[in-house]
Amino acid sequence: MKKTLFYILGGLAILYLAYFAFIYFVPYSEGTRTGELIKFSKKGVLNKTWEGEISQGISGAQIFPFSVLDENEEVIEKLQENEGNYVRLLYVERYATFLFWGDTKYFIQEVEEANSPHFRNR
Repeated sequence: MKKTLFYILGGLAILYLAYFAFIYFVPYSEGTRTGELIKFSKKGVLNKTWEGEISQGISGAQIFPFSVLDENEEVIEKLQENEGNYVRLLYVERYATFLFWGDTKYFIQEVEEANSPHFRNR
């Protein structure tokens, strides 16, 4: 009986680790998005995560929500400096996310300042 319980719990632990490794190491897609950074904040009740949004157009339907992992300190600093400005975001989309990673499946890897399409001198 104890041996069977040990095998079941061990099997479940291995499945969880395999699922976590798949989510972490296998991206669904990679790409870039450009827009005005309208929101960036650390939020959450139990797990604080960095969340943000860029506006890619005039309507509210063109909002791109994203998350940033705590280990990307350089990305966090650049986003805090550029709030309200146009930015180009390099992101990785995962198949799923965990509570301690963030609210979205889009994780920012790099941030670059971009020129605004509305104001050419900016």
